[in-house]
Amino acid sequence: QVQLVESGGGLVQAGGSLRLSCSASTHTFNNYLMGWFRQAPGKEREFVSSISWSGRSTYYADSVRGRFTISRDIAKNALFLEMNTLKPDDTAVYYCAADTALTPPVAAQNVAYWGKGTLVTVSS
Repeated sequence: QVQLVESGGGLVQAGGSLRLSCSASTHTFNNYLMGWFRQAPGKEREFVSSISWSGRSTYYADSVRGRFTISRDIAKNALFLEMNTLKPDDTAVYYCAADTALTPPVAAQNVAYWGKGTLVTVSS
């Protein structure tokens, strides 16, 4: 089965940038989307962004649109999230995800595959 591993989290000042990566142990099928969710302390896990298998379609939560950019490299079996103009409200554990239904609105409870998460902390 698909195993996902995130990397790239860390501490960054407000207004700064960070790039997250996700590597899959096996290739996903072409009917799968991949994406990112995040969970802040005391809050529910929420959708951030997703991308189609081909990379031609991308989706963003309103809170990150214009600041974050999602991409994937099919050949390298990798997913990326470029985060710019970071805000303290972006502080959360970010999870890589894969499923056949990652077009918003989507509930985290319905996602088939998860990574362990990588922590992003944005200081004010």
